[in-house]
Amino acid sequence: MKLRLALAAATCLALPLAAQAQPVKGPYVSLGAGTTMQDGFSYDNHNGSYGKFNSSISYSGVASVGYGLGNGFRAEIGGNFYRNNLSSAHNYGAGNISAAHGGVETYGPMVNVLYDFNVGLPIFPYLGAGAGYQWVHLSNSLAGDGNGYRVGGDAGSFAYQLIAGVSYPLPWVPGLSATAEYRFMQLVSSRNYAEVGGNNGIVKLGQHDYHTFLLGLRYQLFNAPAAAPAPAPVPVAAPVAAPAPAPAKTYLVFFDWDKANLTPRATQIIAQAAADSKTQNVTTLNVAGYTDTSGTAVYNQGLSERRAKAVAAQLVQDGVPASEIEIQAYGATHLLVPTGPGVREPQNRRVEIVLK
Repeated sequence: MKLRLALAAATCLALPLAAQAQPVKGPYVSLGAGTTMQDGFSYDNHNGSYGKFNSSISYSGVASVGYGLGNGFRAEIGGNFYRNNLSSAHNYGAGNISAAHGGVETYGPMVNVLYDFNVGLPIFPYLGAGAGYQWVHLSNSLAGDGNGYRVGGDAGSFAYQLIAGVSYPLPWVPGLSATAEYRFMQLVSSRNYAEVGGNNGIVKLGQHDYHTFLLGLRYQLFNAPAAAPAPAPVPVAAPVAAPAPAPAKTYLVFFDWDKANLTPRATQIIAQAAADSKTQNVTTLNVAGYTDTSGTAVYNQGLSERRAKAVAAQLVQDGVPASEIEIQAYGATHLLVPTGPGVREPQNRRVEIVLK
């Protein structure tokens, strides 16, 4: 096993698998495009000409379909196409370096297992590994080392790959995430190709290593909340907070859609709650954040937390000791107005302040 593979495996094992994972659940599809750097690979025509081919950076693409288990783990099957143009051939036997022409095209299926992490940021890192089979097509590859022979054809090998990437859920399209990804792939076996011209013999090529950088999109199919219908144009106005029943000592603070900043009306309600907490026998102010059902579950959880923290910060500014405040975030659960998924209900976008 190469040193880089051992280091990558150790890194994977060292990461905190117990961290809360992004809940990708159910089937999804993904696409990516980018560039691939191919390490130099050896050649030997068994007739005194042996050395190494070098190639230049070129383009690549991947596509896959997968299934998320909802606990961070997901599995997928996909395919890739890498294209690299040959740039030079180092002939160790003759002791010279010359130009090489043509291209190397690598393609085939891979099965991958991945794990997504929630690190408390808007992006979600993920790691994975995969195995499969890859074919390498040499198109009109000419080693210009004085022998003037061409190498062509297709040959395959077992391959493995390591994957590291990050995803960013796009809030305006539920279920859609942008991805940035690095893949290391190695074809573990050497392969034989036909030599056209020269001695018309066999040329043996060694292992191929690839470093691929991709940007792409991933779409979760059936478990993504339905997008809300476009509302009719209405004047933008903050919802009026329902009066808190005196016996319950509850205050409701409402928010605009996809916002966590306080409206003027919200600051008035928070100020009233802070004042009442000083005149009554209150030991704890429970601050709980909620959202409506539009957006993904992960995004809604973070949004409800930001709303609760904004209200708590205003309470502290109004004179409430931070030690008396308890913050909770419930996302799109415990709806004030029951709705289906993907509904922008103003009264569900709230923070509840309960004096205890």
